[in-house]
Amino acid sequence: MKKWMSGALAIVSVGALTLAVPATAQAAPPSAAAKAPTVSWGSCASFGDSGPGLVRAGAQCARVKVPLDYAKPRGTKITIAISRVKHTVARSKYQGVVLVNPGGPGGSGLGLSRLGGAIPKNAGAAYDWIGFDPRGVGQSAPAVSCDPSYGGYDRPRYEPSTTEIRDAWFARTNAYTTACAEKNGPILDHLTTRDVAKDLDQIRIALGQKRINYYGFSYGTYLGQVYSSLFPSHVRRMIFDGTVDPRDVWYQGNLNQNEPFDKNVNRWFAWIAKYDDVYHLGTTTRAVRNLFYDTQEKLYDEPVADADGNRLGGSEWNDSFLYAGYYQSTWTDLAQVFSDFVNQGDVASLNAAYLDASGYGDDNGYAVYLGVQCTDAAWPTSWDKWARDNWALDAIAPFETWANAWFNEPCRHWPAKAHKPVRVKGAKSTSVLMINETYDAATPYAGSIEVRKRYPGARLVAVSRGTTHSGSLGGNACTDDRIADYLLTGTLPRRVSGNRADVVCQPLPQPVPEQAAARTQSATPAPSELRQQMQRDAIRP
Repeated sequence: MKKWMSGALAIVSVGALTLAVPATAQAAPPSAAAKAPTVSWGSCASFGDSGPGLVRAGAQCARVKVPLDYAKPRGTKITIAISRVKHTVARSKYQGVVLVNPGGPGGSGLGLSRLGGAIPKNAGAAYDWIGFDPRGVGQSAPAVSCDPSYGGYDRPRYEPSTTEIRDAWFARTNAYTTACAEKNGPILDHLTTRDVAKDLDQIRIALGQKRINYYGFSYGTYLGQVYSSLFPSHVRRMIFDGTVDPRDVWYQGNLNQNEPFDKNVNRWFAWIAKYDDVYHLGTTTRAVRNLFYDTQEKLYDEPVADADGNRLGGSEWNDSFLYAGYYQSTWTDLAQVFSDFVNQGDVASLNAAYLDASGYGDDNGYAVYLGVQCTDAAWPTSWDKWARDNWALDAIAPFETWANAWFNEPCRHWPAKAHKPVRVKGAKSTSVLMINETYDAATPYAGSIEVRKRYPGARLVAVSRGTTHSGSLGGNACTDDRIADYLLTGTLPRRVSGNRADVVCQPLPQPVPEQAAARTQSATPAPSELRQQMQRDAIRP
């Protein structure tokens, strides 16, 4: 559930290759007894990009050894990087640990031990907040990567309207999956959500906790579903924000995103038209939409070059504005990029928006994203099916359909075995607070309704007509105060009858451009720096 690219010619089998165990993995002698994991806390200074922020927050970091293959617990070990910001209340008021996952799959969560500071009413102070990089991600070892330069510039048209375009995508994605098989070794066979859930339980053991609390965003809600299904007695409280529908893991789930994304980007077009005196892109939704797609077509015909000679075409144009479908907090900045390019020929800002959305130059998140989604469940291998499904959606939702399809298409020929998804069952999970905006495109609202049915102990807070994905702790008191109360006391709203939300909140107001705000003396508060970072880092569920 994200956006990059794909292919399908030679299917590479890991089992057919002779692959060395990465140097960062440690093989235990066959006779060694499986030992309980331990934690030795130290400085976070050397823990990658998250390190400086963690040091400033007073966090500690460690690495926990877990089995590469849980069927062979005494075999090869890999390491999971974790961080901790400790509770600041008296020991008598301590409420345990909260493990946080930002989504993706493939998102780095190491920095999220700082999340407790964003909880209203000082509710986070009673907990130890635990961030972690899931297996294969970031500071965990080995880290998965296939081709950091994959994606790039001046890519083929997203809509495969000719066999030449289709085959060009096939060549790209087949080269990528071949590189994945060659460069990563056995870990590709052990990246499922089930594996990550078992890692969570190893972290629990290492921390000496009988039960954990859990806060999952986006894909992190599915990880929470799987963990609580496998280990229901090990869960105390859970918060799900932007809930994945477990019925649709993962092929159908990606298809289900496309129409909501199209609706959200059209809401953005309508908002731009409202402020034509600021952006000068059209006074109606149709005019702005037509200008957007006309500009995309011109860039397919004549790409523009940035200062380094990289050529941005129509596919890069599409990617540059992806976040408009995710977060309304990006609307003003992205509208300015749109306006500056069309009206002033500003390529630098367009390129910056493309790099921000695409993550070009570091494919770790994307590689793990595929490693999880392609092996959690079987994907259709027939290109005819992909073509039928995506052409049908493209007719009504052109913004993201084919971009999303090519982003995920490597799962047709991923070089690792697919498994059966864990059966999600919540009858034994007594306490879950769920948040979902009803126009969320990445995790459509129907997923929250489905999970609420499976978890009798769940309560759902719906943000009516909100378009932001996983937006909790972003300044909406109606949701954020309920999260605080839940963490403080375990208080949940009363569960109502039927398949519906238990509480309905109003969304944050749409942003107001700075120029218009100066005239009206109004402004919309921006999400905290940490929440904005999370929105960028969590690759998509």
